[in-house]
Amino acid sequence: MADGRLSGPLDPGRGVYAISVAAELSGVGVQMLRHYERLGLLAPERTAGGTRRYSEADLALLARIGELVGDGVNLAGVAQILALEERNRELEAMIARLRSRKGM
Repeated sequence: MADGRLSGPLDPGRGVYAISVAAELSGVGVQMLRHYERLGLLAPERTAGGTRRYSEADLALLARIGELVGDGVNLAGVAQILALEERNRELEAMIARLRSRKGM
């Protein structure tokens, strides 16, 4: 693809990008990626040797973090918003499962 990302049937959660590539693709510096990880905002996969591997899902999360920071939200607020968004996704999935059981 033109943006340097892999094409084809790739699991969006599978870590494939080294930290330098993730930094380039996301526009976020390497040190900031490490900082986000220390804060628990990001949890890239690690190889057996400890090398970080970022996924497409990680890049999407970085974009969301960037949007929130761009809107003036501090990193503590970003963590809270991301947690609430994840909880909403979980609840929506639960509702969908319950509805499908009832035949709705």
